[in-house]
Amino acid sequence: MLLAMRFFIAFFVVVFSFASLTAREPVAVIPPDSEIAGEGPVRRYEWFRNLWKNKRTTWAKEVEAKQRALVFLGDSITQSWGDDLKGAFGKTKVANRGISGDTTRGMLYRMPEDVLALNPTGVVLLMGTNDLEEGASPEEIAGNLELIIKKLKSSSKEMPIILCNVFPSHESKRRSAEQIKKINALYAEVVKGDKQVTLIDTWSMFANENGDAKKSEFPDLLHPNAVGYKMWEKTLRPVLELMDLVEVSADNFKCEEGYELLFNGKDLTGWGYRNKKALTKIESFDGRSTSSEGRYQAKHGRLVVTTPPEGRSFTQLWTSEEFDTDFTLKLEFRANANADSGVFIRRPQLQCRDYLVAGPYKDLKSYKPGEWNEIIVVVKGRTARCTCNGEVLEEEFKLPESGPIGLEGDRGQMEYRRIRLKR
Repeated sequence: MLLAMRFFIAFFVVVFSFASLTAREPVAVIPPDSEIAGEGPVRRYEWFRNLWKNKRTTWAKEVEAKQRALVFLGDSITQSWGDDLKGAFGKTKVANRGISGDTTRGMLYRMPEDVLALNPTGVVLLMGTNDLEEGASPEEIAGNLELIIKKLKSSSKEMPIILCNVFPSHESKRRSAEQIKKINALYAEVVKGDKQVTLIDTWSMFANENGDAKKSEFPDLLHPNAVGYKMWEKTLRPVLELMDLVEVSADNFKCEEGYELLFNGKDLTGWGYRNKKALTKIESFDGRSTSSEGRYQAKHGRLVVTTPPEGRSFTQLWTSEEFDTDFTLKLEFRANANADSGVFIRRPQLQCRDYLVAGPYKDLKSYKPGEWNEIIVVVKGRTARCTCNGEVLEEEFKLPESGPIGLEGDRGQMEYRRIRLKR
């Protein structure tokens, strides 16, 4: 009798444990609101329930194959990029977990099976636009995002999280510019100071002067076309490359005769921090690949000014050497969406930004958003002629007699490479 009782108890424990583990099955069913965390709408239209069932049933069979994938979680904008994101990131293993029509609360519910079960290398988030159509408040949407971030962070304290701002749309889609700007402001507050989360300004790069989507990139004022997806890819790539989440092409650049490299492509030798007023040296980074607080990194042949967790943070990295003779400075830069940086020449700052969005040179014809652009600075005496891809930025940029070269960090991610000088 005692043996039978022990067997029954053991059987009950096993069955109860198994039931607990599978309590969320089947993945094809959308549970009642009482079983879903968060606030706001969960869609239950017939077309949506069918899509939810088809997508999640398929994904449940791919869990093993998609282990350690880079996961994209979102709605129709993400889904429509295709299962492999149309090859945007080469051989990188990706898992597209976008469901058309989904809301932030629906995504929060889907997290365990669709995202966390894959043990992702990183997660890219784009969400919130459908909540607006269903009448959710920006505060409810941001609250759900906060819960999603917490779930991701509780699963791994190292996994990179890339949060994209909600794309612009239009009032006719029940997604006004005012509402979307409010959501994005709240998103920024949710992740402010969180070093595990990188926020990308994917709103400014798409918005017109009224804060709405442009038909040239969003024909229906909601979903991007091929041009829009390419723009999204270009602003994601630098961040994903810095985190080693996608492949990085080798740079086999060789310095021209007569030029000397100011950045060796391997570490921050020859660079350091100076007092902002007196410009006296206070810290050298010789032999180090990262500045003391991590804002500047030497990686993949690039000197990267990383995105500050605070949103904006003003830092200045300077050469150890100072320059008092005529010279020509050449460098290439790649700006993330709405990034703000600058190149100091003996001390005065030449703005180096995502020019067409962040200014001040918004009328440039040859600037290439999301790609590498070349700046050439020709210094003669106490003036400099500055160009970007051959177009004049400043014809007579006033300079002091002597001083170092510097790179500013402000907003967003900025990369510099091939920094060289000819005396």
